Amino acid sequence: MSTHKLIETNDATLKFFAQKNSSTKGALESLAEETPVAFVYNGISHVVMMASPIDLEDFALGFSITEEIIKCPKDFYAIEINHLDSGIELRIEISTECFVSLKEKRRNLTGRTGCGLCGAESLTQVIKYQQESNASTNQSFHSNHIITALNKFSDNQALQKETGSTHAVALYNNAGKILLIREDVGRHNAFDKLIGAAIRQEMNETNNFVITSSRASYEMIQKLTYLNLKLIVAISAPTALAVRLAKKIGVTLIGFARGEHFTIYSHKETIIE
Repeated sequence: MSTHKLIETNDATLKFFAQKNSSTKGALESLAEETPVAFVYNGISHVVMMASPIDLEDFALGFSITEEIIKCPKDFYAIEINHLDSGIELRIEISTECFVSLKEKRRNLTGRTGCGLCGAESLTQVIKYQQESNASTNQSFHSNHIITALNKFSDNQALQKETGSTHAVALYNNAGKILLIREDVGRHNAFDKLIGAAIRQEMNETNNFVITSSRASYEMIQKLTYLNLKLIVAISAPTALAVRLAKKIGVTLIGFARGEHFTIYSHKETIIE
């Protein structure tokens, strides 16, 4: 019988004894944790996300920004992290103005692994992005710098290498040097953590770019705009909506990026061969 608690809140991985069907011997394997994380704003519970229990300060800020719960980082006053038997509680203090706005929004959210529509009440609320984004862009990116970043991307995914079951989103400068990386069982969570970390560390260069281990859905394009960036590189395919949105708001979208090969889906003029 397992000696583990059902909910673990302190570590991103946990070792379990496993046995392969082709072997009579078993071994300990590291598995990624997914933990209920409750976002509590000014004492009011808002949503529970299933996430890796790491980089929670980054997660709290990034989620608050991309869900437009706060207008800017200055509206995010403080955070207290409580580890409970049932999960993790993030007690976040935000400005009164933002809290009043939050209470006016009807929310219909359930726990999930970083997927779904976060509380959209109508069709017009689904496609949202940082309004400074537009179709004009004067950024350019060298393909060899993108390839350099891609070739080192997996090396920086410590959690993925240990467990084989997590997503990563990484921030690179224009020369392909890694600046930040965040991992999580959920791809949206990983991006929110990266956004929170970049804002907290004041990494606001607009010629940086992002690589994600997942597919490029329209939500990933949306999230990119909150860093005011113009290039996202996805290891897997984009969706059609992601391509249309990227074209509309001036984001260069690359998919199927593996080794020295990738496919450019929007604004190919920004990529220098």
